[in-house]
Amino acid sequence: MINKDAYLIIDVGTGNVRVAVAQPDGAILSVERENVQYKRDEQYPESIYFEPNQLWQQILRLAKTALANSANVVIQAITATSQREGIVALGKAGESLIGMPNIDHRGREWENMISDKSRVYELTGRYPTSLFSALKLVGLRHRRANLWEEFATFLSISDWVQYQLSGVTRYEHSQASETLLYDVAAGQWSAELCAYFDIESSILPPLALAGTILGAVLPTLATELAISPEAIVIVGGSDTQLAIKSMQPSIDDLVIVSGTTTPIIKLVDRYITDEQQRTWTSRHVDETSFVLEANAGVTGLNYQRLKEIFYPNEPYEVIEQELAEEIQSPCVAALGSLIADEKAPLIRGGFIFNTPVSHQLNRSSFVLATLWDIACSIVENYKSLCAVSPHQPDYIWACGGGVESRTLRQFIANLTQKTIIVRDTYRQASVVGGVYVCNDALGLPGVEQTILEEVIPQSEESMKARYDEWKSARLAFKFLN
Repeated sequence: MINKDAYLIIDVGTGNVRVAVAQPDGAILSVERENVQYKRDEQYPESIYFEPNQLWQQILRLAKTALANSANVVIQAITATSQREGIVALGKAGESLIGMPNIDHRGREWENMISDKSRVYELTGRYPTSLFSALKLVGLRHRRANLWEEFATFLSISDWVQYQLSGVTRYEHSQASETLLYDVAAGQWSAELCAYFDIESSILPPLALAGTILGAVLPTLATELAISPEAIVIVGGSDTQLAIKSMQPSIDDLVIVSGTTTPIIKLVDRYITDEQQRTWTSRHVDETSFVLEANAGVTGLNYQRLKEIFYPNEPYEVIEQELAEEIQSPCVAALGSLIADEKAPLIRGGFIFNTPVSHQLNRSSFVLATLWDIACSIVENYKSLCAVSPHQPDYIWACGGGVESRTLRQFIANLTQKTIIVRDTYRQASVVGGVYVCNDALGLPGVEQTILEEVIPQSEESMKARYDEWKSARLAFKFLN
């Protein structure tokens, strides 16, 4: 039997870690996944971490299984992608000390150490909060002295995976955009930004573009994974940017990446900031373009958790069938998504329905209200993004597991009055983006993709009333914050 060339692509998300084997034409041969294991750090009010060595063992186990399930492949290259804002601290001997994910807020107590937040926004393209890496390091320095004494440098999670594979430390530009230590317009680390956090610039690793070849996989790992020792390790990038890359958008196109959170992204050819500091601007995974972003925050995670409550054993197809029979939910939801124009997040939420409880209220009612909440939140952020940089095309690209819901796709089309375009690779968008990166590095052509669906917007008479009802519900929960 003829051996097939393939890539190994490692994707560390917020909720789970995936390892995929994919061919250069984009065909995915195998995907294995496990949940990422987090622990609470009692040294801080809001801190979650992971053990890097435990995560690495998960990655190796998943890689072995994925390879075993992909017969007759020759791995030519390996790359990684991961959640943004997450980092791994490395010690003086190169050992992995602690992993701090994007949901770790150990630095929240020190947010006010930043003397000029407007200047930081001007340089970094994002309002500085404990979400970002610099303040995670500040929190580590203040409360985990034992680790800080050993600390030498840090990497994004995807760059750490590539370091484990190759022994080479590099920091990719789309990931560096999330650190608050990187001048996004200039495309380089900033001594001025380091000074705001009292961080020595000497701890910062060299930068590298996505598609850079780091070298051959370490011989011990090639042996353990039973792959060719000539397989090369290639710099990947953030999961959001690789998902965008998989859609192959043009400049000024807009992409909704519906996952655990939902970034609403406009691909632009210059550095853009917002006078009201509502949006983020980051480097894309090429040398010239940027991504302008508003983010609806936790959305897909809400849907996933409600599925576990109401539909624990049913596939998503059953949900969609029941939603199709639900003309309009007798309840409305506000579940804590983020709105760029709001100064404070919604920290309490829930469902509102008339009393006594109606016989029309059933499990699909709650799911329909949840999807409407997600769609409305996306559209509110879309409006904020358009206020900063108008969106002219009559279509929007969409990818990520969240858009598996046909109902959600239609809601977004109706509310934006734009055609929503979904490619056939939308479920594994960040993995397919990794294929593109490997192809670029090896000088191979891109993936030929097809359009799975174009969702044409409908005009509903009841839509405005439902939208206003959602806004009222969100306002009611704000008073409970």
